[in-house]
Amino acid sequence: MASSSIRAPGTADATPPTALVHPLIPFLQQQSQNTLTRLYQLPSSCLSIYRLLAPLERQLVMSLLWLESAIPAATMAAWVVRDGKQLRPPHEWLYDGALDTLARLHILPNAAAKLALNPTFKTSFRQAITGSGTSGSFGVPAEVDEKRPPLTVEGLDGYALERWETILHYMVSSGTGQSPTKPSTGVLYLLQRSGLMVSLRGGPLQITSEGFQFLLHSPHDQLWALLLQYLHLAETRQMDLVEVLSFLFMLSTMQLGREYSADHLGVSQKAMLEDLRDYGLIWQRKPSSHRFSPTRLSTTLTSSSPPLPTTTTNSSGPAEGFIVLETNYRIYAYTDNPLQTAVLNLFVSLKYRFPNLVVGSITRDSVKKALNNGISADQNPLLPVTVQDQIRLWELERNRLKSADGYLYTSFTSQADYELVLNYARELGVVLWESPAKRCFFGTQEGHANIRGFIERRTTGGMA
Repeated sequence: MASSSIRAPGTADATPPTALVHPLIPFLQQQSQNTLTRLYQLPSSCLSIYRLLAPLERQLVMSLLWLESAIPAATMAAWVVRDGKQLRPPHEWLYDGALDTLARLHILPNAAAKLALNPTFKTSFRQAITGSGTSGSFGVPAEVDEKRPPLTVEGLDGYALERWETILHYMVSSGTGQSPTKPSTGVLYLLQRSGLMVSLRGGPLQITSEGFQFLLHSPHDQLWALLLQYLHLAETRQMDLVEVLSFLFMLSTMQLGREYSADHLGVSQKAMLEDLRDYGLIWQRKPSSHRFSPTRLSTTLTSSSPPLPTTTTNSSGPAEGFIVLETNYRIYAYTDNPLQTAVLNLFVSLKYRFPNLVVGSITRDSVKKALNNGISADQNPLLPVTVQDQIRLWELERNRLKSADGYLYTSFTSQADYELVLNYARELGVVLWESPAKRCFFGTQEGHANIRGFIERRTTGGMA
C-alpha cells in the first residue's frame, strides 16, 4: 500500500527563522527614520534586529562595526565572495539585496559611494556586544526575595504552554459545539483583527481559512503573526511604537527563570504587561506585581531556538510526531498531543485513539466539514497526488452550486422589452443568470431598485 509520511501539524520547522526574511523586517522598513533612530538608541534593540537579519546582512554589519571611518562601496563589494553575488528571486543579486535591506532599515546609507553604519546603531550595537553602557535596555533584574522565589524554568514552561494552547484550542474547537476555555477579550479581538477568526452574522467566532493555515505553522511563526497585528494596533491604542518594539526586544534578550523589575518600564510597556500575560510571554505573581518573569516564548523571539519546550510533565506541548497517509485515505498519526489531534479532527474522520496513535480516514463528509470551516484543497500540498486530486474533486463538487439572494424578472410582454431590461441590467453588472428561451433573468438584490425604477420609467413612457 503506497503511503506518504509528512510532518505533524504545529511541529517546529527545521529551518531557523533567519533563513528567510523575518516577518518583522518589512514592518521595520515601513517605519520612519526618526522612529528607527529612537529604537537604535537601545543596545538590546540593535542586538535583536541584528539577529533577525540574513547571514550576508549580518556579515556586512560586522565588517563595518569596528571601522572608524566610511569605506568605498567598491571596497566592500570586493570583500564579498562569489556565492554572495549570485542571482536569487526576484532577479536580485544577494549582495545588492543585502545593501537594500540595510538601507531601508536606515542602518546603511542608501546608494552611497561610501558605506558606514548609522552612528546611533553602531554605538548601541558596540555596547550590546561589549557589555558597556548603563541604559538598562536589557532589563533591570529585581532584588532576590527569599520568601517568594521566582517561578522555576519548568513552571514558566508549563505556564507558557497553558496560555498559548488556550488560544490554539479555542481556534480549533470553534464551530464544533464544544466549550473550550475562552481566551481574554484582548486575544479574541486580535484573532479577529488578524483574520484568523470571524464572527458570522453576530454569531460565535469561527476559524477562517487563514486561521487553519496559521495552525499548521511553527509556534515561532504563529507568535510573530499575532505580534505583528499587535504592533499595527499600537498607534490605534495610542501606544508609543518605539516603547512597544523595544519592550519585545528587551524580553528577547532576558534570562529565562529570572525576575525583572517593572518599575523602570515606560507607560506603554507597563500597559503591555497584561496583554503579554494573556499570550503567555510573561509571568507575574499577580496583576499588580512590580516584578515579572519572561517565559521561553519571549526569550526566543529573535532566536532560532524553539519557543516552546518539546516535552514537559503533564503537558500537551508540541512534541514530535509523524503522520502516515495511505493512498486509500487512511491516516495514522503517531502523537499523544491533544492539540495536534484536534487539528486533525478538522478534516479527518477519527476512528480509533490509542495512547500514542490516532487512526482515521479522509472522507467526503470530513472534507466537506473542512471546506465549511474555510479550509481549501490548496492548503494540503504535502499529500499524495491521488489524495490531492480526490480532495479537489470533492471541493469542486461542493462549489458546483452557489446560492445568492436576488430577484427573478419574467413575464415580459415582448422579446424587445426583455432585451431592453436585460441589457440595462448587464450594464449595471447585476445579472447572475439569464434564459433567452424562457425570456427571464435573475439579478442581484443590490441591483433590484435600479432595475425596478427602469421598468417603471419605461412603463410610464409607454412600454407595454
